[in-house]
Amino acid sequence: MPATNLTRKLCERIVATRYESLDARTVFKVKEAIRDGFSVAIAGCRQEPVTILSDYVRSLGSAPVATVWGHGYKTSMASAAFVNAASEHVLDYEPMSSPSTHAVSPVLPGIMALAEAEGHGGREIIAACAKGIEMQQRLLYACTEPPRELQRFHQPGMVGVMGAAVAASHLLGLDLTQMCNAIGMAASRAGALLANAGTMTKCTHAGNSAASGLEVALLAKRGFDANPGILEDHKGYLAAFFTGGPFDYERLLDYGKPFRIVEPGMAYKFFPSKYPTQFAITAALDLHKKIGDVSKISRVVLTTPMMQDVNRPEPKSGLEGKFSFQYSTAVALLDGKMRIDSFSDERRFRSDIKALLPKIELNQSQDITDVFHKMHIVLAVETTDGKRYETECRKPKGFWGVDIPLEDHMEKMQDCMSSSLNAAQIDEIAKLTASFEALEQADVRRLLALLSGGKSS
Repeated sequence: MPATNLTRKLCERIVATRYESLDARTVFKVKEAIRDGFSVAIAGCRQEPVTILSDYVRSLGSAPVATVWGHGYKTSMASAAFVNAASEHVLDYEPMSSPSTHAVSPVLPGIMALAEAEGHGGREIIAACAKGIEMQQRLLYACTEPPRELQRFHQPGMVGVMGAAVAASHLLGLDLTQMCNAIGMAASRAGALLANAGTMTKCTHAGNSAASGLEVALLAKRGFDANPGILEDHKGYLAAFFTGGPFDYERLLDYGKPFRIVEPGMAYKFFPSKYPTQFAITAALDLHKKIGDVSKISRVVLTTPMMQDVNRPEPKSGLEGKFSFQYSTAVALLDGKMRIDSFSDERRFRSDIKALLPKIELNQSQDITDVFHKMHIVLAVETTDGKRYETECRKPKGFWGVDIPLEDHMEKMQDCMSSSLNAAQIDEIAKLTASFEALEQADVRRLLALLSGGKSS
């Protein structure tokens, strides 16, 4: 452990960071992340896991102060943050940080609930979002990432709550002591198990972080305390969660220099599935165009990094197919496209998928790194007429460090929101998010009314 006061030194930097501290590039990138977060949340709001969560939360009868997106009602701030974060995470369609985590869903829903309930404008929401995302990314960047098989926790549950606490603390205007207490409390709410990938429970990892981060900031504002040295304590947060390699404390204390949402940036997904499958899907879509008659496919060999959590030759559901190299490759090869309903149970158990899955061989190679921003995959397909096709993917669309054309992001937004909202609503949301830093309190509430589905609350 380093010298004492690591938590305090970090919190000093966090408290000192204001909207005015952000340069134009950081503001632009945060707005991009906010737009993507709203898009995938609306896409996910009618998925079965979220519907169950929403019905449960609604049955609690909490004070109606914060909007549940896509469901047309309001509930408590923490409950709204919980459901909305689950909506944002359920499709596995969110952007990826580097080192990898979903840093938007634990942060955005909580600060939007707080902004709606207490009245905050776009500038402070952007600053809160920037700070919360940065907290998560700095924690991961400061630690030598352990080998995949040694990772014990799902990062949105491990670092997400820390980012959510930082973001909410900004909107609440917490001082240094209160910020240390908020982080101290958040650390005791961290943790989520990777064994639940492919189940409904996974989306609650982001939901729990969003709700808990908001709650601890509210408690800290009221004077609730925690260990003010939670990061460096020998039985504290770093000792519990970051056991895979040396921890670079200077990297952590370089918080915001620059913001990691700018450098190395985010990787945006254009297929609603686990990030490594983006490589396989990209390659399969490429070969689909070359093969022509996909009914002639006789053998498929997919060479990937050693990733046992994505080795699922016979996923039990469309949801689990999001975490399957084999299934995502099969659908892309057969359909030549990947959409939200590509991961439905109906598509999973269709006869053509059942016939192709046994023909897919997964070759997991130790020679290929499992670090997302350095990995690649190779896909080879053989057909009954003796032909062989092969391709490689190293950078799926939306990869780190590559700016996304606005039209591509708007196309994703339209696709995600069109199942719940009409064209006029989507157009107004697009305009409001484009000028997010100029939004006043009334504009923020109008945006949230649109996200509710245009229904009365």
